[in-house]
Amino acid sequence: MLFHEVMARALADHGVDTVFGVLGDANLYMMDSFQRVTGGRYYSFSNEAGAVLAANGFARTSGRLGVATVTHGPALTNTVTALVESVRDRTPVLLVAGDTAVVDRENFQNIAQRDVVLPTGAGFEQVRSPLTAAEDVATAIRRALLERRPVVLNVPVDFQWEDVPYQKVAPKLVEPQSVVPDPDALDAAVGVVAAARRPIVLAGRGAATPRARAALLRLAERIGAPVATTLRGKDLFRGERCNLDIFGTLSHDVAVETILKSDCVIAFGAGLNKWTTAEGSLLEDKRVVHVDLDRDSINRFSPVDAGVVGDAATVADTIVEWLDRAGVPATGFASADLAARLASRSPADFTDRSTDETVDIRTAMLRIDEEFPADRNLVFDGGRFIFHAFTMLHCPEPSAYVHTVNFGSIGLGMGNAIGAALGAPGRPTLLVTGDGGFMLGGLAEFNTAVRHGIDLVVVLFNDNAYGAEHIQFRTKGMDPAISMFDWPDFGPVATALGGQGFTVRNPAELDEALAALKNRDRPVLIEVKIDPDKVSDPGH
Repeated sequence: MLFHEVMARALADHGVDTVFGVLGDANLYMMDSFQRVTGGRYYSFSNEAGAVLAANGFARTSGRLGVATVTHGPALTNTVTALVESVRDRTPVLLVAGDTAVVDRENFQNIAQRDVVLPTGAGFEQVRSPLTAAEDVATAIRRALLERRPVVLNVPVDFQWEDVPYQKVAPKLVEPQSVVPDPDALDAAVGVVAAARRPIVLAGRGAATPRARAALLRLAERIGAPVATTLRGKDLFRGERCNLDIFGTLSHDVAVETILKSDCVIAFGAGLNKWTTAEGSLLEDKRVVHVDLDRDSINRFSPVDAGVVGDAATVADTIVEWLDRAGVPATGFASADLAARLASRSPADFTDRSTDETVDIRTAMLRIDEEFPADRNLVFDGGRFIFHAFTMLHCPEPSAYVHTVNFGSIGLGMGNAIGAALGAPGRPTLLVTGDGGFMLGGLAEFNTAVRHGIDLVVVLFNDNAYGAEHIQFRTKGMDPAISMFDWPDFGPVATALGGQGFTVRNPAELDEALAALKNRDRPVLIEVKIDPDKVSDPGH
């Protein structure tokens, strides 16, 4: 068969049924075959970065490999920021990138593509010849899944119409397995846990599965410990009586007080980085047990007293078994008093600063969280609003939350949101963005969501400024004019792009827009006007 059909069949043979991309000379025939021959779904994007970000969002909510495709030269260079984001997100993504023919030295779009890719931290695989195509696809997919990062599969354009014999290549991956911890390491960890009087069980993204959640709750109940998560483990324990919520610089007052009183932190699948530990201050005078499948994660950011390599559920259940055998009593740190204090906390305990022309960002987030379906995918773009969003907006489980600021960039939310919606199609997707991020990376792809019928609601907080820069000028008593923009109203823009748009200037208009969501039949954008000088710091 022809090479472009070989590539399509090779992807399908490895379970790939969804690809995001932008077409060009070097990939258009592959994607035609992918749809026409294999029955796969190809989703066209406006920008190559959006396609790679969609593959990232798809992988995060589906738990599967995300796949994108672009053509050569400038198409690949357009993906650099998105590749870095996925590398730092540790998300398995395959990017099938066309390349100019080796003999076509003077091609306008020629560039050393390997040299473009490697500085991003992504892997690079070359399709060596038409005869090795199926093998090269299998190798690239294996690397992306095992290395938990994007891998770019480089495909020369001049292979497209070669006749190639095709033989299916079996997947090269062993499914994840439970890892039994080393007895000596486990003994050290149990010793620390048994001696604790005020322990906390902390879960990160690496422990954010239903099986791990159940095991960690059994451990917490057994030792009488409150539970908490990192930001990436967001809402894993939501609804539990002694849930401290996020552990770290985003912790609320009761959580901080409880963390400071504790004498032991038992962390599962958590990076223990400077944000989780507040530059190490939240681990001072505490003994720390760190459990992770990745040995490199242990002691990487924070020194620990006992490190255990193993999966969270197996280790947690084994600790419980050993504590039972030794007759170690529970501590009672997760007390009725703590549960009552946590239950009495109200996120609405602030003075609403809304006016007739602007909405208090906290008021808006509380109403959105209450009115939007709870079973949602949740995606945040970058921006000044994000610190409130981290703590005031929720999702049903960590896999429904897509983090997009691993590279500290704005404008990466929309692509991720579209991919997240297709990775978990039974859930509506809520994207929260700012005006700067939407104009940088969301405007064109909002129409992509319209074209593909995505169940997406975009809440756009518009302060007509780059808010983080605006407040720096204000803090130093300087004129913030160069950080400000005279944008159009985004509600009518969204409608013009084929969606449904609302421009909200006060809480009453916000309620009207949220009420209209029940009857949505296309992507919706709700622009919320906010005052850049009235965006409070989180917790104030």
